[in-house]
Amino acid sequence: MSPDLLMILAFMLALFLGVPVAFALGLGGVVGILSGLSTDMLATLGTNTYNSVAKYPLIAIPLFILTGAIFERAGVAASLVRFAQAIIGPRHGGLAVVAILVCLIMGGMSGSGPADAAAVAMVMLPSMKRAGYPQAFSASLIAASSSTAILIPPSIALILYSIVVPGVDLRALFAAGLFPGILAGLSLLLPAWWLAKRNGWESPEASERPPLGKSFREAIPALLAPVIILGGLRSGLFTPTEAAVVAVAYGVIVGVVIYRSLSLRGMWELLEESAVTSGVVMLIIALAGIFAWAGTTLGTFQHLAQALLSLSENGWTLLVLVMVLVLLAGMLLDAVSIYLILIPIVLPLMQHFDWNPVWFGILLAMNIAIGQFTPPVAVNLMVTTRIAGIRLEQTVGWTLIFILAMLLSLVLVMLVPGIALWLPDKLGYVVGSW
Repeated sequence: MSPDLLMILAFMLALFLGVPVAFALGLGGVVGILSGLSTDMLATLGTNTYNSVAKYPLIAIPLFILTGAIFERAGVAASLVRFAQAIIGPRHGGLAVVAILVCLIMGGMSGSGPADAAAVAMVMLPSMKRAGYPQAFSASLIAASSSTAILIPPSIALILYSIVVPGVDLRALFAAGLFPGILAGLSLLLPAWWLAKRNGWESPEASERPPLGKSFREAIPALLAPVIILGGLRSGLFTPTEAAVVAVAYGVIVGVVIYRSLSLRGMWELLEESAVTSGVVMLIIALAGIFAWAGTTLGTFQHLAQALLSLSENGWTLLVLVMVLVLLAGMLLDAVSIYLILIPIVLPLMQHFDWNPVWFGILLAMNIAIGQFTPPVAVNLMVTTRIAGIRLEQTVGWTLIFILAMLLSLVLVMLVPGIALWLPDKLGYVVGSW
């Protein structure tokens, strides 16, 4: 059996046996080294793990994870919900529209789908239940809407993509993700509103509209967060990594000083929670370095890319095939693992067909976003169903509707690359092909 096949089989077997993905990647890499290279190459394990995480842009990942945790606990979601309710007003489907809009805004602060889902679900689920929405529908809608956080800057997934794919400007990725992220969110509006109206959920007479002026004043600190982060990036005041530091500092000010919902004890708990989450992410990245080095040295990724190319010479056919592969991976793995495993394989395809790396990165992110609320793993859905107190299986019917809606937005961005590339091009960022 070839070393390529042994490495991949070892990785897949470890996953099947329930080994955490980080250790499965490391184990697969070690098997590849032992079967195809000299045992002396095991001496590179320490160097490869260190080199994988010793990258300046990666500092942004734990900081944005901390930012998401701070804004989740700071009462930001509640202020945004009141402001959105004041704008939308009581009507059939009003709360569903509010949930989607709040998720979009929260995505511009946290960069993390699960953090977004937790913050919005804690505030919205009780209100939607009182208004007559089924808990399964509400949990599915919030899980789907919060997945847009992977697209709307600052996105942790796009930060990682800019590191894995050489020569891609992170600022261009951030700008490119904005319109597709909004499009993905808006694609959920029509089915959510139609379902609410068709089933008579949320009677317009059942609730009052919050005062607009007061709600706006309370929401100003929350609304300023994306403006500060993206405005600083656009003006060149700080780099994406420095933007993460600014976001943390601003979140602390909002939570401790303005909303006064965070205490020093609460901050310590947030730091502990964020450190654990960041440690998991960084461990995956570190051990994936062993897998990536072994696969590159053995030529495994090149062989897999050539096998895909042998299926068809039509670029659109292979693009659809890659999208299906990523969607299936998104149903089982987290975004970090998908990028680290699949990018080395599809990178030769990107170069062969001259796919724009910024556009392709957004397509991957949109696909992974759908995977975040697609069973069986569905990390966002796990968060919202846990808060709602229901089983994940109860949401499948509603989830399929939202999956279809977001798939349509993905197809639209595939067919019209300008949806992603227009803004970064206008802002003067490098969006050219290879």
